[in-house]
Amino acid sequence: MPDVYLILGGNLGDRINNLQKATEYISRDIGEIVARSSIYETEPWGFSHDSSFINQVLRVNTTLKPLQVLEKIIDIERLCGRSSKSKEYTARKMDIDILFYNNKIINSDRLIIPHPQIQERMFVLVPMAELQPDFIHPVLQRPVSYLKEECNDRRWVRKYGR
Repeated sequence: MPDVYLILGGNLGDRINNLQKATEYISRDIGEIVARSSIYETEPWGFSHDSSFINQVLRVNTTLKPLQVLEKIIDIERLCGRSSKSKEYTARKMDIDILFYNNKIINSDRLIIPHPQIQERMFVLVPMAELQPDFIHPVLQRPVSYLKEECNDRRWVRKYGR
């Protein structure tokens, strides 16, 4: 069964409750959550805002195809209070992105896997490296732990609750 790696995050409303709700929907609609990173509090990426984000990476066993996963994610974001997916970075209750789907490489107008900015975002690399440090990025052919060490993003990322 394929593994899909998802990153969840949000900075509006009851952030922990939103994360828990999204996780429940993922478990119900996408597949079994077999591993999860710690929850991290992170500085907004790509824009400024007074509220920090919380982020978590999940590894999910799924029977769904990549585009089916995407459709479920859009539904889950809406159920968690997201009104629309914008091209611009903005504050939100819940955002879910597909990081990896096994070792697949997909580049279509609807979906790009692996997520094209993984290597630029510490808020993704820190929880992903905690969860699966030896996972090889199928395009860059480097382990996630290496990408984390080489990342130039200096925004803060810390375990939630510390």
